[in-house]
Amino acid sequence: MVRLYGLLFVAQLVLAVAALISCLSADESEIRALPRIAWVLIILFFPLVGGVAWFLAGRPASRPAAGSRRPGSGFPENERPRQQAPDDDPEFLKSLDQRSKEDTELFERWEADLRRREEDLRKEKEDPPAPK
Repeated sequence: MVRLYGLLFVAQLVLAVAALISCLSADESEIRALPRIAWVLIILFFPLVGGVAWFLAGRPASRPAAGSRRPGSGFPENERPRQQAPDDDPEFLKSLDQRSKEDTELFERWEADLRRREEDLRKEKEDPPAPK
């Protein structure tokens, strides 16, 4: 019998902690029926009843899961633009092409500069400067 009471106490404690966390993390404007401070006090002073009451009457209304919205369900379609993967976004692909062209041009300039410097070094070795 003591084990049963212990188990019920732990369940009540878990319910109260979950309700308290849910209450404190909910947006103030979405909490129903009472102000947040009232819900916190009810949950703290009456853990079992307060936790159940919070989940039944105070918690913000649940939102539909992603992808389950239907037209006319209260969310305008243009409110949240659909995100695209980077490889499907034409602007991102154009920026990659532009970056690739810039990198190729920079690499070609570096190669030309390196060739010019190598030629200058070869000329210096072949024709040493005249002493003063």
